[in-house]
Amino acid sequence: MYRDTLSLLGPALPVVSFLGRLPTAMCQLGSLLLVAETSGSLATAGLTGGALAAGQTVAGPLIGRLADRHGQRGIVLAASLANAVAVTALVLAALADAPTGALVALGALAGATVPQVGPLARTRSVALARRSGADDRTVGAVLSFEGTLDEVSFVLGPALVGLAAAFAHPAAALVLAALLLAVCGTAFALHPTARALAPVVTTRTSAAERTRLPGSAYALRGTMVLQGAMFGASQAGITALTEQLGAPAQAGLVYAAMGVMSAAVGLSMAAVPARIGLTTRWRAATAGLVVLSAPLLLVDSLGALYAVVVVLGAAYAPHLITVFGLTERTVPAARLAESMAFLTSGIVGGQALALAVSGRLAEGHGAPAAFAVAVGAAVACAVLSWTVRVASPVREELTPAA
Repeated sequence: MYRDTLSLLGPALPVVSFLGRLPTAMCQLGSLLLVAETSGSLATAGLTGGALAAGQTVAGPLIGRLADRHGQRGIVLAASLANAVAVTALVLAALADAPTGALVALGALAGATVPQVGPLARTRSVALARRSGADDRTVGAVLSFEGTLDEVSFVLGPALVGLAAAFAHPAAALVLAALLLAVCGTAFALHPTARALAPVVTTRTSAAERTRLPGSAYALRGTMVLQGAMFGASQAGITALTEQLGAPAQAGLVYAAMGVMSAAVGLSMAAVPARIGLTTRWRAATAGLVVLSAPLLLVDSLGALYAVVVVLGAAYAPHLITVFGLTERTVPAARLAESMAFLTSGIVGGQALALAVSGRLAEGHGAPAAFAVAVGAAVACAVLSWTVRVASPVREELTPAA
């Protein structure tokens, strides 16, 4: 199945899209470490990192909407170059001991200009699959493949930042991120597939009907915010518990192990029989989130933490991939890039908010309080999956761009 996916996408597109989305996973942690080191203030670092997350959360869907309306090439090219400049400016400002206000503004700008390579790559890949006449199973494999690239990037990105901080300086990681943005973001924008397809609509419906989103699309966005909240609360709980156990350096390794498990399971999703529908998969995935996250409340040792978190990672990728799949089936093609960007921005926003809230809870009440937020988010995901009816719109035709 993945042989068909690689044949469909070609050898270059997955490489440049992966390297182009890697800076997104590097900049959040990189900005925190850089500003914390140069300013000596965790509060300033937190504000800068929060501004970066807020900028991406707000602007991500807008970039997706522009890509839907005007095509990916120009939008991604402009955003990639602007993001590279913004990240470089943030590095220079931090090294120059700029005031907090300037750092926060640059952090927001760096977040707002993220080129959304991940969501747009997923949109482009699905469009290519649909245009080739691929069946739903192949489209599912494409989404699994793209989801795995996301998972690997979010494991490798922070790891690269950690290595740079340990052996050189956090600024080195952000300089690398800016370079990747300028080179690989540009390559992704200029790849021939950027102009391969342009969505057009049938003449049977009005303009409003063509782009109207069903209510279930908003529920899917909500469940991604909750998924992000699980990430943020888990990160806060893992950090608090490893510090309590006297092994703070293990926090990143625990989180990375969870990401590796999630990526591995994500690749296996293409093997799920087609007769198991997406709604059934969504409900099963959210049930897994609840069942596998509940043991976090009882973890009190490093070994148990590794075991529980790694097993929990097996539920993350199925949930993410299924929600992306449901969104692809639910929203009109004319708003697919925007909707994919909304999902990714929802994860970022939910993670940032939950990290802030659960971090405070962990300080006052210990790691179980943070983990309780993660379990609560999992329960809310399950409630959504069992109460929301997902209906697909009339599929729009796709034709070559002019």
